[in-house]
Amino acid sequence: MDVTVREVFVGKPSVLGTQRGTPVYSAITKAKVAAAGLALSEVNLDGDEQADLSVHGGPEKAVYVYPVEHYPAWTADSFALNIGDAGENISLSGATEDDVRIGDVWSWGDTLVQVSQPRSPCYKLAMKTGRKDIIPALIDSGRTGWYLRVLKTGRVPTSGGMTLVKRKVERPTVAEVAILAFANVAQFDAGQRDAYLRLAENVLLRTPELAEQYRSGVVSKVARVEGIGAH
Repeated sequence: MDVTVREVFVGKPSVLGTQRGTPVYSAITKAKVAAAGLALSEVNLDGDEQADLSVHGGPEKAVYVYPVEHYPAWTADSFALNIGDAGENISLSGATEDDVRIGDVWSWGDTLVQVSQPRSPCYKLAMKTGRKDIIPALIDSGRTGWYLRVLKTGRVPTSGGMTLVKRKVERPTVAEVAILAFANVAQFDAGQRDAYLRLAENVLLRTPELAEQYRSGVVSKVARVEGIGAH
């Protein structure tokens, strides 16, 4: 399975807006890389930084990937988004959250990268687009994109192929993990709770490649579902 890197974006923190009179810094606004290639470290593409390392960046979220296929859908839903506006590092074609699995290892230039988790929506995306409703829209649509950890550093091209080199087919897709994280469990009936817990068991017990911070969020959600079922 091959996919195509269409464009690569990097950016450094700048003032995105203000919240209660306080400047909000973010690197969600990124610029297209004009060079044919650039270096990829264990935590960043060269020239890319994050404003809040407690929730962005780091080894588990070194690179953010977003399918180019999603942009026509955003337009159809009346959101004025262009390629790069989701804050992605890689604009990619040929795969979506339904196709990509947690733990997939991809060859990109000299490097090896691994799918670690879906993206959790951030209020800064709402600030950037001027649309608070983009957060529930992203969750409901499943158009989250996904993060990569870096297994082997090196130089990467800013366009061209990325090749799947290792996959365990029993691993859940990015879309399935996002469902676990974002599902409105308070509205579940008994059958939905059972299905949720079966999926969660598969993800939590059989997917060691899932980023630990993301895993802890799923664990908390599972506890809520179990608590609802006990009443």
